[in-house]
Amino acid sequence: MKTFSRGIRVKHNKKKTEEKNLQEAIIPNHVIIPLQQSLGCPCDPIVKVGDEVKEGQKIGDSSKFVFAPVHASISGKVTKIEWQPNACGFDAASITIESSELRAESRENTEHRTQSTEHGSQNLENLTPDDIRKIVKEAGIVGLGGATFPTHVKLSPPKDKKIDTVIVNGCECEPFITIDHRLMLERTEDMIFGAQAVAKAVGASKIIIGVEKNKLNAIEKLKAVISNWKTCPELVEGLEISILDTKYPQGGEKMLIKAILEREVPSGGLPMDVGVIVNNVGTCIAITEAIKLGKPLISRAVTVTGSGIREPKNLYVRIGTTFKDVIDQCGGLTDDAAKIIMGGPMTGLPVSSLDVPVVKGTSCILVLNKKDAKAFSEGDCIRCGRCIKVCPTGLMPNFIADYIKLKDWERVEEYNVKDCIECGCCSYVCPSRIYLVQYFKLGKRELQTRKAVCK
Repeated sequence: MKTFSRGIRVKHNKKKTEEKNLQEAIIPNHVIIPLQQSLGCPCDPIVKVGDEVKEGQKIGDSSKFVFAPVHASISGKVTKIEWQPNACGFDAASITIESSELRAESRENTEHRTQSTEHGSQNLENLTPDDIRKIVKEAGIVGLGGATFPTHVKLSPPKDKKIDTVIVNGCECEPFITIDHRLMLERTEDMIFGAQAVAKAVGASKIIIGVEKNKLNAIEKLKAVISNWKTCPELVEGLEISILDTKYPQGGEKMLIKAILEREVPSGGLPMDVGVIVNNVGTCIAITEAIKLGKPLISRAVTVTGSGIREPKNLYVRIGTTFKDVIDQCGGLTDDAAKIIMGGPMTGLPVSSLDVPVVKGTSCILVLNKKDAKAFSEGDCIRCGRCIKVCPTGLMPNFIADYIKLKDWERVEEYNVKDCIECGCCSYVCPSRIYLVQYFKLGKRELQTRKAVCK
């Protein structure tokens, strides 16, 4: 079974939602749209308070290259443009839209999430790589696996970077999240069409869909669809599935490339350095919606689950919907709910308020009860070496953490903290409960700040 070296086996908690179909969430009465929802530069507002906007209308844009525009996810009136709390733990310039008389029109235009493509890719034949990149950029599509890197930038590799393979990341190795699993089952054709669009945009001749072996029904569905699929004429080798071992973090880009292709992304490098582009399942589907329907990224699939949620679900949620509105559609919080996390337990971010909005990077709203959210006191490192044995990027987490505590920034850089993917494997196995990932985030920020000051 294909996999990467090191990593860990985690207990999966997917049963509450893995067999639940994706449902449309109720259109909210108001949304809060942050003007930065991707890596790179923030957008500038191109509407003002009092403006009436329609669903799908662009409301934030930029002249920069590394950014993603934002769009109104409902029809209504702009009531605020101000700094507001964000699920990522900081205030962000945001646009608030209150639904108005245009709400009825918005409801009528709510699309039913069915396959939006026919077999074949005749529409792609009429599009150039530049056309595809422009469509993706205008739609504001970012990596929906959590990284939120602007997709049009990923589809614009330098001319000296020859891309031969597109990998579709269907691993979904976080213990609670099930949206990619459901999307592979429910929107298989859309996912494949989007992957073909990516391949044409970057000139790749091969598409490989990576899926962990614990998603057998998705694997069977993919096999059935691919066997009857008309391959895009530009693709020489076409489509294939790579079945991978169920291990964390199998869905990490570098781990995925190593497992499938036996190529190793160099330190500080990117997948394009070894001829590969990796896209998430949801990202491929968003690309299809942009090409086929002209639909910008105004909603996304979200798993709402955990011991603190009464009725766990998989939902299509409008960007900007508050966590409270989403959780209310899942029966609300349990009486002993104690901790809210955006994302999974391994890489997610704790959220302090239910009034923060769902953003493009919100793959999951996880709520834990008091028992599951138990906090631990950090102890001293006992030099057991467990963190080193499991680190998928081959780092020495214990030493890096020590140097960060000592503020020995030269050593921190020397020990390649920049290569940490913040997967949490080291923290998971640490018997002293040291919050290693938090130290690494601090170290990265400090090094970035110091370099910026030196320029």
